[in-house]
Amino acid sequence: MSPVILSAASAALVLDDSGPGLPRVRHFGAGLGPVDGPGLLPALASLGSAPPLLPAQGDGWYGRPGLSGVRDGEHWPVRWTVESMETGGGTAGGTAGGTAGGTVTVAAADDRAGLRLVSELVMDAGGLVSMRHTLTNTAASPYRVGGLVCALPVPGRAGELLDFTGRWALEKVPQRRAFGHGVWSRENRRGRTGHDGTGLLVAGTEGFGFRSGELWAVHAGWSGDHVHYAERVPEGAALIGAGELLDPGEVVLGEGESYTTPWVYFSWSGTGLDDASARLHGHLRARPLPVRPVTLNNWEATYFDHGLDRLLELADKAAAAGIERFVLDDGWFRHRRHDRAGLGDWYVDEGVWPGGLHPLADRVRKLGMQFGLWFEPEMVNPDSDLAREHPDWILGRAERMPPPQRNQQVLDLARPEAYAYLLERLDTLVGEYALDYIKWDHNRDIAEPVHDGAPGVHAQTLATYRLLDELRRRHPGLEIESCSSGGARIDYGILARTDRVWTSDSNDALDRQQIQRWTGLLVPPERLGAHVGAPRDHITGRMLPLAFRAATALFGHMGVEWDLTSAGEAELEELATWIALHKRLRPLLHAGRVVRADHPDPSALLHGVVLPERAVYAFVQLTSRVASGAEPLRLPGLDPEAVYEVRVAGPVPERALLPEWAGAPVRVAGSVLGELGLPAPALRPASALLVELERV
Repeated sequence: MSPVILSAASAALVLDDSGPGLPRVRHFGAGLGPVDGPGLLPALASLGSAPPLLPAQGDGWYGRPGLSGVRDGEHWPVRWTVESMETGGGTAGGTAGGTAGGTVTVAAADDRAGLRLVSELVMDAGGLVSMRHTLTNTAASPYRVGGLVCALPVPGRAGELLDFTGRWALEKVPQRRAFGHGVWSRENRRGRTGHDGTGLLVAGTEGFGFRSGELWAVHAGWSGDHVHYAERVPEGAALIGAGELLDPGEVVLGEGESYTTPWVYFSWSGTGLDDASARLHGHLRARPLPVRPVTLNNWEATYFDHGLDRLLELADKAAAAGIERFVLDDGWFRHRRHDRAGLGDWYVDEGVWPGGLHPLADRVRKLGMQFGLWFEPEMVNPDSDLAREHPDWILGRAERMPPPQRNQQVLDLARPEAYAYLLERLDTLVGEYALDYIKWDHNRDIAEPVHDGAPGVHAQTLATYRLLDELRRRHPGLEIESCSSGGARIDYGILARTDRVWTSDSNDALDRQQIQRWTGLLVPPERLGAHVGAPRDHITGRMLPLAFRAATALFGHMGVEWDLTSAGEAELEELATWIALHKRLRPLLHAGRVVRADHPDPSALLHGVVLPERAVYAFVQLTSRVASGAEPLRLPGLDPEAVYEVRVAGPVPERALLPEWAGAPVRVAGSVLGELGLPAPALRPASALLVELERV
């Protein structure tokens, strides 16, 4: 048979279905041009063995198996027989360069093993590959799934790995290593994506950067326990893969029952990380969002102080600065005067709010702003009416509760009564206050989860998804933010159901520059919550100028988390200027292609967002420059054939020494801007200069 070819946006995936067993991925990488399927056969034959869609020892693969499991009773190693292979949009024997993506669905079975498999592959118009498997038990005895992952091969020239680690308030710290023999595995058992969750695992040619090198990236779209891994065997084959990480006995399939993996996403690039990132951004942008309102969150402004007069004054200041949404954070519900009580009691506290939240919500809307509210639905404080009335709703064994974290336990959402309670409370409050927005928090790792006597993360994650889906079905206009003590739940599983993520609990703009830079590989700017914090950061204690804090927040879904009632008139005027600039640039920032320069000076960053007719860049001086002379600003992503008018955008940083071009708009060819660049300004540490371009 002819190979099956999926191709889009200069990327291609070639499946060899000549058998025996499951199709083998012979190529995932650069588009192959106008070659037909039969013309690929000699080349495929010369490539030697390649792992099939679900690698196993019976296929000659002695690395990590794609499927692991055990049957209660007689055990048979699985050898698949393909029953059908359906394509849509892709080509069977067609050209390798002319199809705007497509789908492949492979159905296979092993009657001796009592299993059936359906594998799905989708290449979208941007060249991103999505993959998942569904396993069905066709025998009478139970089958215990140990693991089921999605993996694709990478070539031998992929000699370096990039992944990410982190902690609370400092997420997405990059780390690199050689891609040698064996397995490099990033396993997460926190019950949520995790502050140290890699998000992306990247294999690439040595020294790959944002704008150079060939690379292959993988992301597991799952909010529970998960694994990303890269493996190279001595026989020469290598692959990257990801999937859900299951505890023993967590998924047991009775006869006729099925388990479906999360979607796993694979992105290839021949020109560095930016191109792989753009393919991932395109997937999220396929679900359009409304205009992203500039948001004020009151948490770092007032914490648990919910005095109405203070909040009304804060709302007045926010509206005057141009803010478009007001979010009331933790502390509005019963018994919640501190973080040790009240979680789960989702009723407005009558003692603090005798008239309910209506006086605040009405003022906020009268000022022209939307109104939002904070929840942490999956959690409960032991000191709460809910926990006292329903201790059996806690996720764990009744005889021995899991260790508490942050004075809280986890509600078992897979328990129908707990799920129904939360849905009723959320639905009622969203309806009563006509909420525009929910900040949905998740502030602890899940330890020792037990549901109905079995490991509980899988069921808990699916129940959370169902709750989000149902709430959105009942309130189609409701926007939801995924917060998890900052960036501990950022993945495509949660982002399929929410509209933005809280990138980090740190509003320190210096740390945020790197956190947003690396989180932004996976998530586009309009979904990255980025707030202007107080002059002295509440977490690091660092003092930073408003111009730098605002320039950092401007390149995301901009917001404010600062007690504006304590700000002076000059500060409020400056903040209003930055908010107005963000609104003017918002159509560009939230639709354009994100670009990042491989700037040679480690003390500085250069990044931007580009549309065909417009672009904006930030040159960021993080720390003191060692060299006396600055590297030119080579602006990536521009059309070399175009001419651009270049000018400074926004306020100029204090005591900046600007080059001549910054004094008035100049016209420069895109080729010059990309190759020779602009003379760099001299900036103090913790400063940023914005440069705006328009095509002429």
